Amino acid sequence: MSVTHLSTSAQNYLKAIWGLSEWSDEAVTLTLIAQRVGVALSSTSDAVRKLTEQGLLTHARYGAVELTETGRTYALTMVRRHRLIETFLVEVLGYRWDQVHDEAEVLEHAVSDLMVERIDHVLGRPVRDPHGDPIPTAEGAVTIPDARRLTEVGVGRRVVVERISDSDPSMLQFFASQGIGVGVTLTVEAGAPFSDALEVHAAASSAPVLLGRAATDALYVSTEPA
Repeated sequence: MSVTHLSTSAQNYLKAIWGLSEWSDEAVTLTLIAQRVGVALSSTSDAVRKLTEQGLLTHARYGAVELTETGRTYALTMVRRHRLIETFLVEVLGYRWDQVHDEAEVLEHAVSDLMVERIDHVLGRPVRDPHGDPIPTAEGAVTIPDARRLTEVGVGRRVVVERISDSDPSMLQFFASQGIGVGVTLTVEAGAPFSDALEVHAAASSAPVLLGRAATDALYVSTEPA
């Protein structure tokens, strides 16, 4: 059954729950869901109860919220729509990567399954969106890159940027201005003592860039062999 029979709210909740677990092992709680969706905790509690009754979620009292097999299928369908639209906006319509998230949030609920398939075909079946997030296949297969936050990587290493969080458009603009994007190789060095910062040097840039914790948390990288 197509995901279009679900309400926009249900689609948003399922996608949000998938997103919270995609890059984190932390249990997905009502509080985290409410923060991600941007609504009151009471509204989230009511929505989770209804989705649980529909067989799309499981929720132990005061425990974690998890997608059922059916819920996961719908969630990945919405993730696929969102990321294909983002990719289409950048590659075909010339949007910047910091402009596409809000547009995709609207369009993902309006497009038909046929249009999503046509977008995928026209783009050549891309496997990742402009921010490096994996695009699920039509069958629901998804491959998460083997990456971790730059914050967790030791200094003196060469890393490749695999994914950049798109939660802050201004940060995406900053990264772009510094030549930092998906696929870029960075050399990581220590920042100033007690600064909780790292200094990185992009392969195509002549000057190093000092990144604070918010920036290093937003960059997901794979490490080259030592």
